[in-house]
Amino acid sequence: MNRTERARILTGMIEAAANAGTKIREMAATGVVARSKPDASPVTDADEAAEAIIEKHLSALLPGVPMIGEEAVAGGSGKKPGSTFFLVDPIDGTRDFIAKRAGYTVNIAFLAEGTPALGVIYAPALGELYAGGAGGAYRWPLVPGIKIENVPEERIRVRTPAKNLVACVSHSHLDSATQDWLRKRNVAETVKIGSSIKFCRVAEGKADVYPRLSPVSEWDIAAGHAILMAAGGSVKTPGGSTLHYGKKKDDYEVPSFIASGGAQF
Repeated sequence: MNRTERARILTGMIEAAANAGTKIREMAATGVVARSKPDASPVTDADEAAEAIIEKHLSALLPGVPMIGEEAVAGGSGKKPGSTFFLVDPIDGTRDFIAKRAGYTVNIAFLAEGTPALGVIYAPALGELYAGGAGGAYRWPLVPGIKIENVPEERIRVRTPAKNLVACVSHSHLDSATQDWLRKRNVAETVKIGSSIKFCRVAEGKADVYPRLSPVSEWDIAAGHAILMAAGGSVKTPGGSTLHYGKKKDDYEVPSFIASGGAQF
């Protein structure tokens, strides 16, 4: 796939995320209807509406390329990944969304041979959209309802790590193993943030590392993985191995990972 085609696909992914984010904000303004899924995690009508919008965009963008969406998988109708496929979380941080906190995101990743090639993360309540691929990583200040071509883009890059490292951690999934990992490194500050925005903070040089030593789903991290790689960072297993995506037989679970900027761990 050449650079022109990758740029076309990424542009389509950005449009899908922006439209989904606008719909989410519209539905949030009129009241959220939430319920529990079989695994006891929450889902809302906005999750389902956003996933439907994204699927419509992506099916037109690349006909025949499967989209693995969180809500479709939860409903038992998830498609089988191919050599190329999309991974989508329509609202990453549904609990934050229900609680009317701003940190939730829309995640869209394009995978080639199990590796994140392109990624888009949109935080509509924060007005921030991030995208990354072979041409680098970028950030746009994007308020829902505004077209992205009408706002300036900013190229982002991981920072050169200072002596005292800053780590992003989850405010709802900070387990003891991750806390032990942080204590053993020269981490001076931890910043608690919800959703995949943690990858973006590392990618734009506001933090050095995001460790997660408890299980997470592929659609939670694939878009952030692509953006961070495009910004000069990496996402690997705690042992330093490459992550591979599309593991349907493992229920799309990633046991643990370390997302880092310029620092080596």
